[in-house]
Amino acid sequence: MTGETTVSTAARIHGRSAQRRVLRALLDQLPTRGGPLLVTGEPGLGRTALLTWAAGSFRTGPVFRPALVREPDGAGPTAGELLAVLRAAARQAPALVCVDDAHLLDTAARAALGHAAKCLPAADRVGLLVSVAGHRAVDPDFAHLPTLRLDPLTPPQAAALLDDATDGAADPAVRERLVAEAEGNPALLLALVRRLSPAELRGRLPLPAPLADAATLAAVAGGAHTGRSAAAGDLLLTVAAAVRASDGPDVDAGLVLDAVRRLRTPSEVAKRPEPPADPPDPPESAAVPGRREALPEQLAQGGDRLRFHSALVRRTVHATAAPERRRAVHRALAEAVENAGRRLPGLLHRSWSLTGPAPAPDLADRLASAAGDGAVPAPYGLRATAYARAADLTADGATRAERYTAAAEQYLLAGRPDRARPLLAAARARAAPAAVRGRAELVRGLTELRDGPVGDAHQSLLLAASLLAGDAPADAATAALAAADAAWAAGDLEGCLATLAPGSPRAGEPAARPHTGAEPPGKHPTMVVRDHGAGMRALLQGRLDRAAAPLGQVVERGGTDHRPEALLRSAAAALLLGNVDAARRAGARALAAARQLGSETLVPQALEYLAYAELRAGRHPQARAHAEEGLRVALRTGQRNTAAHHRAVLALAASIEEDPDTVARHVTAALSTARRHGLAQAATLAQWAEARADLGRGRPFEAADRLGLLVLPGPGRGHFAVWRLAVPCFVEAAVLAGRHEDAAGVLTDFADWAAFGADRQAAAQLARCRALLAPPEGADCLYRRALDRHDEAGGDFERARTALLYGKWLRRRRRPREARDRLGTALAGFERSGAGVWAAQARDELRALGAAPHGRGSGALTRLTPQQLRIARHVAEGATNREVALTLAVSTRTVDYHLRRVFAALGVRSRLELARVVGQAERGPDPPRRPVHDPRDRPDGMPSFGAGRVRGQDRRGRGSPPRTASASPARGGPRCSTPYGHEHPSALG
Repeated sequence: MTGETTVSTAARIHGRSAQRRVLRALLDQLPTRGGPLLVTGEPGLGRTALLTWAAGSFRTGPVFRPALVREPDGAGPTAGELLAVLRAAARQAPALVCVDDAHLLDTAARAALGHAAKCLPAADRVGLLVSVAGHRAVDPDFAHLPTLRLDPLTPPQAAALLDDATDGAADPAVRERLVAEAEGNPALLLALVRRLSPAELRGRLPLPAPLADAATLAAVAGGAHTGRSAAAGDLLLTVAAAVRASDGPDVDAGLVLDAVRRLRTPSEVAKRPEPPADPPDPPESAAVPGRREALPEQLAQGGDRLRFHSALVRRTVHATAAPERRRAVHRALAEAVENAGRRLPGLLHRSWSLTGPAPAPDLADRLASAAGDGAVPAPYGLRATAYARAADLTADGATRAERYTAAAEQYLLAGRPDRARPLLAAARARAAPAAVRGRAELVRGLTELRDGPVGDAHQSLLLAASLLAGDAPADAATAALAAADAAWAAGDLEGCLATLAPGSPRAGEPAARPHTGAEPPGKHPTMVVRDHGAGMRALLQGRLDRAAAPLGQVVERGGTDHRPEALLRSAAAALLLGNVDAARRAGARALAAARQLGSETLVPQALEYLAYAELRAGRHPQARAHAEEGLRVALRTGQRNTAAHHRAVLALAASIEEDPDTVARHVTAALSTARRHGLAQAATLAQWAEARADLGRGRPFEAADRLGLLVLPGPGRGHFAVWRLAVPCFVEAAVLAGRHEDAAGVLTDFADWAAFGADRQAAAQLARCRALLAPPEGADCLYRRALDRHDEAGGDFERARTALLYGKWLRRRRRPREARDRLGTALAGFERSGAGVWAAQARDELRALGAAPHGRGSGALTRLTPQQLRIARHVAEGATNREVALTLAVSTRTVDYHLRRVFAALGVRSRLELARVVGQAERGPDPPRRPVHDPRDRPDGMPSFGAGRVRGQDRRGRGSPPRTASASPARGGPRCSTPYGHEHPSALG
């Protein structure tokens, strides 16, 4: 190294938004009530930084950091004295008390602090924040406290911290290595950056090996890895070594004890005899089965399994051990696991017991053979470790590259693309035959497809197909079909068709085929890939007659196949055909198969297909449930592209059932990844969700503007397979916004899509769109036809939307009885599908017909939530939506959302009525009076709510002229007031 990299002070805390919300809630309640909170996490996760943030964020009163150390004479504060000090601190104002690293206090001080926290009354207005390290069990003195646990950062969060600390100077490959090596520990990540020279950070010099050395790990662990005795040190090292060859973070306690017995020589036994028969164990410790010593504090025991409380401490214990002792532990473990009949872990421990880095061809061959043997039970991660270790011990360059590639493939299946990429780079650095290089490009392309620019993935997969065509045609077809998937995700129709052209490889197995032995008898994966490719190409060419047969074969074969890859292809084919039920069945089976095999990388993909199927069926709550789980797994396994698709689904679900801030959050996150990685499909879905949220909240001008960019012809049109799905929303928004020509212009394409037959809802939606554009004498028949088509297709949400529009039309035609029936049906459908935003529209329409109950009197405000009540009071005082948002520190969208709920709950139709209801409730009951209708209500009978203050008053009660509708030449007419407190199109009140 030529020097150390200077790490910039991070501008903000990364990845702790949930924890900061918890702390913020505690700080916000201190003016009225206090309470304790315990913050815990392994060394390096940022406990001190979080307490510092809380102290800096508290502005209501003083912040105390007491020193609870004992005096030289041994005296220290008692619990009563400490409690009195805490109470005195909050006598004049609310107080925050922060005690960091409380686990380092002596026993008496811990007991005093724990008792004081337990006895501290909430009325004393003292917030007590206590942090303890998570590498050990929580002390009994603090076990009763509410706990806030810090988890490792996700890869995107760690990458953001790295960019913040280095000002984005890290080379992308180096960045990936650092994030993977840190395993989500922010302190370790920053320590690794400091260890590198600027040239190493920028990728101009090779990185040191190992990247996280013993000294770096020990500095971050801060002494938490040391045992209290030599015997405890041996136990810690044995558990740490055993975990390296296990299928999880815990190991069998009996196996560990067997290895410890083998490790100790007769001379060591004589030097370190067993302790007395019945030693007094500390109350917080547990005893290992078969041993009399107390379990070291770094370990936890669950049944017959042992694990470390902290992954960082486990790594540090192994790295800082004396090399000879570490090798001896691996030899002992090899004997113990081989005696238990576990071949692959035994070979791994044998390899780690070798002295020096010299090649060991025989052991390397045995390791690679066991890793590729499907009869040997092992998870993908363990097979990857074995392949990588076999490559390290291999002298031949081509064989070494092949084994690194196999290890990368297994890591990819295990959901660790961060570990796959360095291995692929190592494979590329060595000369290898075309088949080996093609396999490496295939794995690299699949990795980028899930977590990188999909354009790069497309090119890598095309290169893989060409390299594999001669020696491995099956793998070449896999690569070609995966390249078509990449082009699809990018919205590259021409690239997709070219990749699927008849001249491309047409035979092979599904992408990401695991190397775990022979294929199941009777299965023909070659046919699955061939039929799927042929069906996709026919579909993209608009030839459903030619697509139905091959895609139907793929769906049918999925009914008898049990491999997750084939089942995912079956689910995808069913979605292409519009067979939502078959897609759900195949997706659910793929999910179960992936979980059973431990293939973490395929789990979020299966959940993605399930979420899409539920969306297509109109079951938004189910889609949301699948997408939420898929998002968690995708983020945990480093699949940002898959996470973006799940966020787009969540945005679509939230667009009908949630606060607009939720939609905006998911849309922003999805578009952030989609724009960087070229994910046209995810971007189109997210933008559609944003526009549908506008439409549901009564903002047709904004919705039409957004949707027009997606569905109207032009270079910015949305993804070729998605934009037609958004046409019904655009037609509705465009008609409401007066853009009839634009609405009519897209119906021809949508009619072709409905005739195509791949979307069961399209025929009903087409009839609804035509009804919106039809003259009065033709609309009635078209609405009825649309409802009939909905009855055939199913789906509560879309049918309710048609019933809502029909009910509105009937009300304007002065047919109230029929309108009431249709609107009641719409309301029931929206409530059944969880579409709260749209249900509010139906209630508004019913209220305009006099069919909804009107709340009046002093008890009306009890129906509101606290946030709704605050907003209602501010609005009743004459505040605009923008002023309410600034006062309450929320967005105007949040105010819009809650204000609509207030109107519905109180049965009011204008801000004037809201002010009267709130005033009456605050003063007490008045004699009943007839509802007063705002003269600004629209001529069609829809309620119209003013954008500003109560007419005739400003915020101080002074007189002011009433607001009037203003002409809008761009929209061709007056801008109508809306229930959200602002006027169309975007002038906030």
